[in-house]
Amino acid sequence: MSCASWRSARHLVGVLALLSGCASEKIVYRDREPFNPPLDAAAGFLGYFTASTKTTACGNCHVGHQRDWKVTAHAGAYKTLSDLPATVAVAACYTCHTVGPNGNKTTGAVGYLAVKDSAYFDVQCEACHGPGYTHVQNPEVSANWPLSRAGVEPAKESCLSCHSGAHHPFAEEWSQSRHAEIVTSAASHPVADGCPTCHNGKEALKAWGVTSNYVERDVAGPMATTCTVCHNPHGSDNTKMLRYPIDTPDPEQNLCMKCHMRRFEPPLASSRLAPHAPQGAVVLGTAGYRPPGFIYDEAAVLTSHASSANPRLCAGCHVIRFTVTDPTSNNFVFQATGHVFRPIPCLDPAGKPLADNNCAYTESARSWRSCTASGCHASAAIAVQRVQGIRAEIALLADQIWTDDNHNENIDPAPTDGGYLATLKATRPAEWTVDNVITAAEGAEFNMKTVAERYSNGDKSLGVHNPFLARALLAANINELKAVYNLAPPPAAVQALADKSIEQVRSRQPGIFRPVRTSGTR
Repeated sequence: MSCASWRSARHLVGVLALLSGCASEKIVYRDREPFNPPLDAAAGFLGYFTASTKTTACGNCHVGHQRDWKVTAHAGAYKTLSDLPATVAVAACYTCHTVGPNGNKTTGAVGYLAVKDSAYFDVQCEACHGPGYTHVQNPEVSANWPLSRAGVEPAKESCLSCHSGAHHPFAEEWSQSRHAEIVTSAASHPVADGCPTCHNGKEALKAWGVTSNYVERDVAGPMATTCTVCHNPHGSDNTKMLRYPIDTPDPEQNLCMKCHMRRFEPPLASSRLAPHAPQGAVVLGTAGYRPPGFIYDEAAVLTSHASSANPRLCAGCHVIRFTVTDPTSNNFVFQATGHVFRPIPCLDPAGKPLADNNCAYTESARSWRSCTASGCHASAAIAVQRVQGIRAEIALLADQIWTDDNHNENIDPAPTDGGYLATLKATRPAEWTVDNVITAAEGAEFNMKTVAERYSNGDKSLGVHNPFLARALLAANINELKAVYNLAPPPAAVQALADKSIEQVRSRQPGIFRPVRTSGTR
């Protein structure tokens, strides 16, 4: 055998031996664990899996929530605070801008307070859900699920633990609002009648397709309209993490109108000639009983409150932020968040908004920022004059139709009550009969309870939500009642205002008129 042949054969044997050795080895591929060992082992907070990309340990499995959360303000909470001067961003502030004991059941120095590492920056999943280490080790066991709260009790374990205090008093203001109240009678109605979907926060979430689990979900009893009913803690495509937009006139999509737009036109076969939360329909110009021939072009939206001048619609007036300062020193006092939900709230001596709405409609007694900040009204004085003028005109028209002299929200026959409807109750009570016809008297009653404040569940704005519609409806009622029942003409001032109100609507139409929802009479 030649040297060359021998060298070739030896090389082949070597290769075969090498291949034989490789074939006998077992190669194992192992995925990395979807979580890192917790830096705060005692508390069990996992925090970020990769801090540089803001990827949470929870987000390795809950990818949809991770994606939505990443673009929220919560995901930038640490930087928001750290960018402030040290004199402002004091140590106590970091308990709400990092993962720690606020918002969940843990107590003491845990999370970022225990280990000041970037893994615990920002308001991550565990800030609300609590430590996740036990869960990730055995996620199939329901006892290991770290559920968060949708309610607000105890406050320390809810949104209120951080969204409170003079600089962001959401908790303090919300607790004064009607959203914090539970109307037990309505909340306990059968779900089929629709009441619980607005009076029970848990039923509202179900109606809106929210399937997430939370502490209170399967616990008996209603829940108030808490933060998480309107806001999606995991993030959304809408401003401020809202579950629905506030800048659309579509009542099926507008967050406020999903509840504040219930019964807004009289039912044909019901004895309940009263509205229920009709505010959205009043703003949009679709509310009320329309006498035959009544002309009001809804497409024209005859009010600035539903025009391009007020793109946020209900929230444009009802959720207004403003800073309260000491008038003497100009020092900060309070940052109003608008979560009292009063459009022109009464103020306490320090200038803070109140839930109480019984103060006078004057420049000093109330805040008029919702009117002036939008640019619709040049000054508070002009806004005051406008509101008072609308209220006076509505009262003049309404008193001709019905004066609820004993304040029981029911039309009593004259002389107990006054006006056209009280007279008809005494002389023609059969006009109020449950059938499939809305009489002129029934229609007028419905409108009075909707826009003239003769009923506690009406529009409750005294015409301000839509003064054009309110005046036009009442004016049309006066003319119809007078004609159908041969009633005495109203005083000249009332008739002049009625004629003006109807003509004002007609003259503002941008084109051909179209009648809207006319009702029959008998």
